[in-house]
Amino acid sequence: MIKTRKFASAVAFACAAMASQAALAEDISNPIAPIELTDNAGFFGRLITGNHRDDTFADQYSFNLSSGSSVVADLFSYSGNAKNGLDITGFSLFSADGTLISTGTQLETGKTDQWHLATGGLSGSGYYLQVEGKVLSQAAGAYTASLAVSPVPEPATYGMMLGGLALVGVMARRRKA
Repeated sequence: MIKTRKFASAVAFACAAMASQAALAEDISNPIAPIELTDNAGFFGRLITGNHRDDTFADQYSFNLSSGSSVVADLFSYSGNAKNGLDITGFSLFSADGTLISTGTQLETGKTDQWHLATGGLSGSGYYLQVEGKVLSQAAGAYTASLAVSPVPEPATYGMMLGGLALVGVMARRRKA
């Protein structure tokens, strides 16, 4: 009977210890932040310090596009070793209403996490990039990302370009004659 009580006490203590560790982990996501696009490019990132191991985050960065644009984004996170810093677990593009548009591809993990995301044919409305991850230790960790937007010309622009080429061809033909 005494052994059973000791065993039950040990199991209860182990469960309480595991529950207390789980209670320490929390969501440390930042509120949505705008990306300032200058000449169709923008940069964003975050430094995370003084948090507990296993804290998670899902940071969101918003931006607006013109119709028919394409997006290329790259994200990097460097840790001193694979047990310090951050573990980036996801990099995705969403429309402003929360619909998933595209998921990034993880190119490297470990001391350096590297993600790449590219998509095209986006309509002219609001979007956001979401960076998801986990804190590996109390040591500081950071991620940085770049965003490049390529607006696709309107059909009228193509028409004007073809018209201009036709005029150049006519002028060249007249000079030849």
